[in-house]
Amino acid sequence: MGRMHSNGKGIAAPVLPYRRTPPSWLKVSPSDVNEHICRPAKKGLTPSQIGVILRDSHGIGQVKNVTGNKILRILKASGLAPEIPEDMYHLIRKAVSIRKQLDRNRKDKDSKFRLILVESRIHRLARYYKRTKKLPPNWKYESSTASALVA
Repeated sequence: MGRMHSNGKGIAAPVLPYRRTPPSWLKVSPSDVNEHICRPAKKGLTPSQIGVILRDSHGIGQVKNVTGNKILRILKASGLAPEIPEDMYHLIRKAVSIRKQLDRNRKDKDSKFRLILVESRIHRLARYYKRTKKLPPNWKYESSTASALVA
């Protein structure tokens, strides 16, 4: 699969272990893992940041192998999931920073072009998330209210 707005093909990817059971040396119960997930989520960390903390500090490589559920599903069950998906959030944040750059430098043609590309990615992702019911059907990206979404 190629990139959307560039010419890279990118075949490198992480590979999950073949065994779906947690390692024998990992002596953590699923309830402890749920607690480790919910505590940073209450502080406002994203699911991927929580996964990095679990991997680096607690030695939990794959949460799904230990608990049977992924991090985002655990957060949804406890009511701590973010209101907009994480990839959409980061694209909106990027668009807001590019727009801020354009406000300071009006003649920056490259930033204007990149903003068009980023916003088209946001619209495409919004279409997908509306179709899969992860966003409400009346959700709409507007550049004027975007900074409030990521604040």
